[in-house]
Amino acid sequence: MTDPVLVEVLRGGIVESVHRGAVAVYDGDGHVVMEIGDTARPVFPRSAVKAIQALPLVESGAADACGFGDRELALACASHSGEPAHAELAASMLARAGLDETALECGTHWPSSQAATIELARSGRNASALHNNCSGKHSGFLCTCRHAGLAHRGYVTAGHPFQKMIAETMSEVTGAAHGAENRGTDGCSIPTYAIPLASLARGFARMATGNGLPPKRAAAARRLMAACMAEPFYVAGTGRACTRLMEAAPGRIFVKTGAEGVFCAAVPEKGLGIAVKCDDGAGRAAEAVVSQLLAGLFADDVALAGRIAAVGNHDMTNWNGIEVGSVRPAGPLSRTFIQD
Repeated sequence: MTDPVLVEVLRGGIVESVHRGAVAVYDGDGHVVMEIGDTARPVFPRSAVKAIQALPLVESGAADACGFGDRELALACASHSGEPAHAELAASMLARAGLDETALECGTHWPSSQAATIELARSGRNASALHNNCSGKHSGFLCTCRHAGLAHRGYVTAGHPFQKMIAETMSEVTGAAHGAENRGTDGCSIPTYAIPLASLARGFARMATGNGLPPKRAAAARRLMAACMAEPFYVAGTGRACTRLMEAAPGRIFVKTGAEGVFCAAVPEKGLGIAVKCDDGAGRAAEAVVSQLLAGLFADDVALAGRIAAVGNHDMTNWNGIEVGSVRPAGPLSRTFIQD
């Protein structure tokens, strides 16, 4: 199956580029609400599933033992921009488990925030693992290992007991197998598993509703998503799509981007889970798709829908501030809004 064009990029009113992709929207009972394109094809969700990977942090009691509040839980689900507040909070999380940045096995890269990178360079400092966009997730992993009495060295490897726990959790929430046959390695060195887009949507619908989850897990899911919605800056960072979308509808939508054109969302009040994959891996396309879908859910509130849609579907300007084009929904997405 060839996925349809979902996003067009215009320059001077002429289509310059297009992005194809697939969309899955499910409710908490596992029923299809909307499907576009090939939702059965396995995709690597990458960072979009960090909230599911954070469930053991809460379920094990590690979050409470470390005294974590909303900011720490949000950072445990984050792909942050490496801004000072992000790196400082990750260091604080590690300290509560008696560890420091040397325990992180996610690797080092400069902050994705240009301002944070400039600040580091001007100060004569180098980037550390704390600036890795996954340092909050890894800090949560390490805190869970310490609380559970697991040796934390090598915690990123597929054979480590903690990664086995993560794989089991992911399988139970999404209903899809997570094994060696569909396993790859993520950018931060932990295992990542290719599963159908439909399974991702079902998993986030379960996270949103608690349906099909044991009571303890359902409570942990609610707590994690509530923390992210309360502290969206710590999920992403200044000006980022995840932050802006959750700020547009405070406490009403949870969103999380992943690499290579993946984006997932949950809307608790609607009981829905959403998963998006853009075939060419373009982040701008995934942002446009998820913004359009979420705007459609709140179409009865024109102002709110407009704020949400504007995050991903917007005009483009050049370096002189001149409007040169736009990013807009196309094909089935341009005429599709999810109705209750």
